[in-house]
Amino acid sequence: MSQPLSKPISQIDPRAHLDPSASLAPGCVLRSGAYVGAGVSLEAGVQLDANAALVDCEAGQATRLCQGVRVGANATVLAGVVIAAKAVVRPGAVVTRAVPPNAIVEGNPATIVGYVDTLHEAAAELRPAPGSGPASVETTSVRGVSVHQFPIVPDMRGNLTVGEFERQIPFTPKRYFMVFGVPSREIRGEHAHRQCHQFLICLRGSCSVVADDGERKVEVELNAPNRGLYLPPMTWGIQYKHTPDALLMVFASDYYDAGDYIRDYADFLQAVQAQ
Repeated sequence: MSQPLSKPISQIDPRAHLDPSASLAPGCVLRSGAYVGAGVSLEAGVQLDANAALVDCEAGQATRLCQGVRVGANATVLAGVVIAAKAVVRPGAVVTRAVPPNAIVEGNPATIVGYVDTLHEAAAELRPAPGSGPASVETTSVRGVSVHQFPIVPDMRGNLTVGEFERQIPFTPKRYFMVFGVPSREIRGEHAHRQCHQFLICLRGSCSVVADDGERKVEVELNAPNRGLYLPPMTWGIQYKHTPDALLMVFASDYYDAGDYIRDYADFLQAVQAQ
């Protein structure tokens, strides 16, 4: 008979502080000077680098670092903050609010600057050429996700760009919505659709979109009105890094249906595996 696998042992430097009321799952690593305050919960595989501090919780607060989180040296996580699985807190950051799965945060207060294991697609520059060139489609490493470049027709009275649904965009829209006035530190999206297709164009300013199929992630910058991104169903989408003037237009293949949304990343991964 095979022997059961043993749980990984946590590594706690003798110069680290772990409050007796804190909860520590197997496989955690606490480097020299790391501080885990009262009431803090660490799930499996969490790593705190040198002098990282998780502030003591007070009544009604619950600080939790989920599986695989890494907190850099001299970073501070305030009480009541939940950091989701596999997120990374860079050295010296001060985390004042919840961090979503796979996010990379830095600064004081900490803001999202990237996502773990995400490939970056180079943003195409807007260079109008004489006449109307053909539209182009670039596939990405994420299943079904594509970047679309539409032709530009320059004119002294004002330039024009055009795209056609079902020909260049693989669905007919039934709904649109626009996102604007997003503070630069905020993120939008953070969900997937079971059936709905979406197509995104940043009409003004720029923003970045992370597309995730459960196995691979890619980040695409939308920075021109002739550049669009197609997200098929069962794609986890996040929009962030909005410029102050960003105006994002989203076309959807279906009417709004709350039941079509998957809003929890763990549920999304389970649904992908089920498929």
